[in-house]
Amino acid sequence: MENLSRGQRLPLATIAPDGRFDIGLHAAGLRLDFACFGLGADGKLLDESYMTFFNQPRTPCGGAELIDIPGDLLGFRIDTRLLPANIDQLAITASVDGDGTMSQLSGGYLRLLAGTEEKARFAFSGADFAQERAIMLGKLYRKDGQWRFMAVGQGFNGGLDALVAHFGGAVAAPAPVAAAVPRPAAEAGRISLDKRIASSAPHLVSLVKQATVSLEKVGLSQHRAKVALVLDISGSMGSLYRKGLVQQFADRVLALGCKFDDDGEIDVFLFGSKVHQPAPMNLGNARTYIRDVVEAHPLEGDTRYGRAMEAVRRFYFPDSQGGERKSAVAAPLPVFVMFVTDGGTSDKPLTEKQLRWASYEPIFWQFMGIGKGKKSKSKKLFQFADSDFPFLEQLDELSGRLVDNAGYFSVSSPDEHSDAALYDLLMAEYPDWIKLAKQHRLLP
Repeated sequence: MENLSRGQRLPLATIAPDGRFDIGLHAAGLRLDFACFGLGADGKLLDESYMTFFNQPRTPCGGAELIDIPGDLLGFRIDTRLLPANIDQLAITASVDGDGTMSQLSGGYLRLLAGTEEKARFAFSGADFAQERAIMLGKLYRKDGQWRFMAVGQGFNGGLDALVAHFGGAVAAPAPVAAAVPRPAAEAGRISLDKRIASSAPHLVSLVKQATVSLEKVGLSQHRAKVALVLDISGSMGSLYRKGLVQQFADRVLALGCKFDDDGEIDVFLFGSKVHQPAPMNLGNARTYIRDVVEAHPLEGDTRYGRAMEAVRRFYFPDSQGGERKSAVAAPLPVFVMFVTDGGTSDKPLTEKQLRWASYEPIFWQFMGIGKGKKSKSKKLFQFADSDFPFLEQLDELSGRLVDNAGYFSVSSPDEHSDAALYDLLMAEYPDWIKLAKQHRLLP
């Protein structure tokens, strides 16, 4: 591993002959926002879509992408083969999030990785700066048809705006004081949450963006709801937990929760023979959440959907006590329940009753079966034949409900679908339920 000093250069072919590598970034003592600017030969931003940061985590070409790197605050995956010919440079930058100056940094680094192997590192600290609020940490650039890296460490007093202006981007002029209008609470909360995601759980940034796209397709970009993740912890789920597949899926549900609410957390219920409700999954504990809760609640024998549904209803609608309803109950926010299982249930009668009773409440149940069902299309967008989960299919069509309050699909593995396809699946029936819930006055 090579330690780089300011101004030092090295050919990237020695690190990544195929042009694909990662950049890990870390800082301590100060909260920083990291960005990657795609520049032309003149050193100016190609266009706004080539500024890669927490709110825009990928370039249109895919050549630069915001990623999570274990041990680092944030990272970028670079694939120079995908960059268009008019991208001549990539500038990696950092700017202060909030008050403070770079002199307050206790330390930080930029490192170049081939796979998981660190090849080079450029370290910096507050002693290298004074009143600067932004830094160009490093630069990737073309020379004689080859890509090279230079450790820069150049400071800018004006923060992120100064960086954008330096690279030729447009910086919006501040509104006159007399015309200033306070942000609506919801918008302010959304902006605050975006920053929290970028700093505390950057691996969720691209997931949140993809969830946004799927919600916009169905007209729910401004929709608000509570989100619950209900996980089967029967013994047969063991390999899915050990492989990290449940953790990956939980991350995707948390990202959806971050779009539906600005508190940055989702409620979690675990069920086997019993039901457990650990602390919510949030931005601070997301990375190891599933591992930690399964250590605290080891896998169990038996699988009981009905008991889990009863616990969820009792939590969100305490007056019901998880029991029978015969009239509609309204609430300001709906509850979206992501219900995950890999097997059948031993309490079918109770499960059917719970779903019928819950149809009088503003709660939607999205069931996902993990098995090897064969998919076939019918009048419903996602319907399945020859499934490993005939009972879940029956629930999806259950009679005797006030409204159709459930959706169902199966997967061979929790990671079977891309992020885009998964979020589209989750929104296949939910928007129609919202309309029905409003018609029956379950929602305002």
